[in-house]
Amino acid sequence: MAAAAAAFTRRRHGAAAPGAEWAAVSGAGAWRVEEVGKHQLMRRTGLPARDLRGLDPALSCPCSITGRDRAVVVNLERARAVITATEVLVPAPRDPAVAPLVGNLLARLAASPTPPQASEEDEAAENGGGALPPSSGGVGGGGGGGRDDGQPSARRDKALPFEFRALEVCLEFSCKSLEQETCTLEKEAYPALDELSSNVSTLNLERARQIKSRLLAISGRVQKVRDELEHLLDDDVDMAAMHLSDKLAYYQAAVDGRSARFDTNNEPSEFDEERGREEDEEGEGSFSEGGNGNGTSVVGFTPKIDELENLLEAYFVQVDGTLNKLSTLREYVDDTEDYINIMLDDKQNQLLQMGILLSTATLVMSCAIAITGVFGMNITIPLYTASTEGVFWEVTGGIVGATVAIYLVALIFFKRSGILQ
Repeated sequence: MAAAAAAFTRRRHGAAAPGAEWAAVSGAGAWRVEEVGKHQLMRRTGLPARDLRGLDPALSCPCSITGRDRAVVVNLERARAVITATEVLVPAPRDPAVAPLVGNLLARLAASPTPPQASEEDEAAENGGGALPPSSGGVGGGGGGGRDDGQPSARRDKALPFEFRALEVCLEFSCKSLEQETCTLEKEAYPALDELSSNVSTLNLERARQIKSRLLAISGRVQKVRDELEHLLDDDVDMAAMHLSDKLAYYQAAVDGRSARFDTNNEPSEFDEERGREEDEEGEGSFSEGGNGNGTSVVGFTPKIDELENLLEAYFVQVDGTLNKLSTLREYVDDTEDYINIMLDDKQNQLLQMGILLSTATLVMSCAIAITGVFGMNITIPLYTASTEGVFWEVTGGIVGATVAIYLVALIFFKRSGILQ
């Protein structure tokens, strides 16, 4: 009874069913696991139901990065998350495949957003100027901006907004997992293919078949991620919709400006009151807690997309490099298949030639046996008379010699006609 009452209470308050857990990670590094219902999550993030269906791990949905008014929906392989201007929501955080993503979000988002370059410049300014030491390759460092873990990072003059830092973690997690799977497949594929080239056996053929199946599956997944990043880079409107912090600041500035305009007049006119109500209604559709937030832009909002474009470009290059590795491996598999087919064709030709030789020998021997059968019949012929005593061996030698001569003539004919090599 107590369990049933608790379940009824959860349904009454809009909580998710058991198993629908979400990890909420804030910018301060705090996180917690919550059971959030679908409608409650829609009110919390302003997302439509179709975007939440794409985050269900049980469904096979195409890769996508969708920017809405108050959230960014990330669905890239194992990286599934809802990013708002203040927190990141990750579904199924207890899944062993998702737990590393939550850990990366905690480690990266809890760190100071101020890049090392900016801190060094501030320190140098306080000390009266001077030469700056070279950057050691941290986030936002110079010299190409590579991090110690080998992931791409553009050189930044200022800290990225919260949603971009969270998006970078998701992109890094997805690209790194695909890169690791590709490296593992390469380590297994090349030795197996070389072994198959030297020893064509059923076991080696089965290993090559499994490798090709895995190669096709990974290539398809990497291609989907690459296509999604390319689509975002080609669409400025979609990139502008992902600037959640800027949109929120823009809307807040508009609200503060309208409030200041009303405060200047002790008694606002009827026209000002009506226009203020219309602006409030338009704003609620995008940013209020109760709005659906299905739009992707704010009227008059035109952010600079250079930072986001550089971020997406860096990971697009990495995914494209992974796809090139898979393409190279695919070409190696195809070359091995062609080599195996050539070897099999050569073996088949040898078997066919052997069949021709055996068939010709059988035909000639059959003729000799037929002649021997004729001589073996119980009839009276001159060879059986006493005057022909000792002719047996001459006849036998003649039959054998004729058989060998006919066989050699047949071989010479086959050689000259190109039937045998």
